[in-house]
Amino acid sequence: MAANTFLDQIVGLIMLVIASAVFLYYTIWTLLLPFVDDSHPVQSLFPPRVWAIRVPVILLLVGGAVVGSFLALVMIRSQQKKALKAKQKAATEKSK
Repeated sequence: MAANTFLDQIVGLIMLVIASAVFLYYTIWTLLLPFVDDSHPVQSLFPPRVWAIRVPVILLLVGGAVVGSFLALVMIRSQQKKALKAKQKAATEKSK
C-alpha cells in the first residue's frame, strides 16, 4: 500500500511540473511576447500569436465533443438497460 502511495505522489508531481511548465510557456507567449521586438531571437521559440487563440479553442471543442459523446453513450446504455428490464418484467408477468 505504501509503494502505491509513493507512486501516486511521483505521478502527481510529474503532472504538476508539466502543468506548471505549460502554464508558464503559454503565459510568456501570450502576455510578454507582444512587447518583444519581432526580430528578437526569442520570437523563434514560440509559434505565431494567432495560435495562442486557436489552440485553446480547438482543445475546448475537442474536450466538449469527448464529454458530450461520453454522456450520450452513458445515457444510451442506461436507456437500453431500462428497456431490457422492462421487457424482462413484462415477460415474467405474462408467464404468470
